[in-house]
Amino acid sequence: MTSIEAKSATDSELDAVFGPIFERIAQGAVAREIDRRLPFEEVGWLREAKFGALRVPVEFGGYGVSVRQLFRLLIELAAAESNLPQALRVHFSFVEDHLLAEPGPAREQWLRTATSTLVGNAITEPGVGAVDRYRTRLTRDGDRWLLNGVKYYSTGSLYADYILVAADRDGERVGVLVDANADGVRQHDDWDGFGQRLTASGTTEFTDVVVADDRILGPGYGAPGPTYATSYLQLVQLAVLAGIAQRAELDAREWVAGRTRSYSHSAAGIPRQDPLVQQVIGRLSAAAFAAKASVLAVADVLDEVLASGAQDEKSLVAAELAAAQAQLAVIDLVLPATTLLFEVGGASVVSERQRLDRHWRNARTISVHNPAIQKARAIGDYLLNGTDLPFAWSAGEHKPATGAAQ
Repeated sequence: MTSIEAKSATDSELDAVFGPIFERIAQGAVAREIDRRLPFEEVGWLREAKFGALRVPVEFGGYGVSVRQLFRLLIELAAAESNLPQALRVHFSFVEDHLLAEPGPAREQWLRTATSTLVGNAITEPGVGAVDRYRTRLTRDGDRWLLNGVKYYSTGSLYADYILVAADRDGERVGVLVDANADGVRQHDDWDGFGQRLTASGTTEFTDVVVADDRILGPGYGAPGPTYATSYLQLVQLAVLAGIAQRAELDAREWVAGRTRSYSHSAAGIPRQDPLVQQVIGRLSAAAFAAKASVLAVADVLDEVLASGAQDEKSLVAAELAAAQAQLAVIDLVLPATTLLFEVGGASVVSERQRLDRHWRNARTISVHNPAIQKARAIGDYLLNGTDLPFAWSAGEHKPATGAAQ
């Protein structure tokens, strides 16, 4: 591994470390998709290179990079394997929470821990339930706490050393950090979506898991009020989409470059000389460029918000609005692009061996997280009526506001 001196890493230094790892990960992407093989080994390469420590300060063993640098690398990782940034997204928000915490031994401990370990999540719950309470409960048992409950969409937890669990403690939302291999923790790879199949987004069961006081980390996801976290977590999903667009363009170019057959009625003897095929590649390239630019623009906003402590409500609202607007724009760029790529060829372009359909399936799957139609409505309501943007997106039983039409 290329060594980096004790200062914040530059883009070129980061590329020297992670570029070869991303290339190795990309080489096995199609085979993993065909075999549905979870990328445990590939996550190990990232862990060993301290990818999870990108935002950890240099003095604590990390790279000390900016939010923009982090998201640039997340786009590159997504281009290599779109499942991995999604699997790691809660880890990065966990690091961010501790960067914002008051200085002290606990903050330093967890930031140092993040250099060699990864944090997964268990937030969403199955079934129909109220969106303002969790059924997963943390209860007192003598001088200890016990965690009990079932979570779904536990993205990345099968790859993680720790799991951040959202739970209810006597009516209070709390975040609880448990060891992934603790007694009473049972994980299942039962995510059955047609895309993003390797994110390990399955069910996690907690049965009388013992929790120490120092593993209760305060308010959990969905606590009232503005937060940086929702825009940050959404932006990871958009980085995935930008990476998918980048890989789709590259795959289409490589496929065209190797083709020597054309159609009797085409405008050129070989596909790469056909102006219509050239046009498709140009449009794919534009979509990838614009998606990446949108993600990095929101990352710049978050850089400013986090550098100032993420306390100013006006700045938090601006970040949430920017991420929501970018979500609508990026989805509208990437989904059509992952269909357009098939226009570069005939029937052979849909060969199962190439799995080019994975780009659309993955993009379509990641796009339904936090539904775009609801996000568009929220933006419009905010701009027209000044209605607060929602800073938590939960699925469950909807409770109309008092006075709402029944």
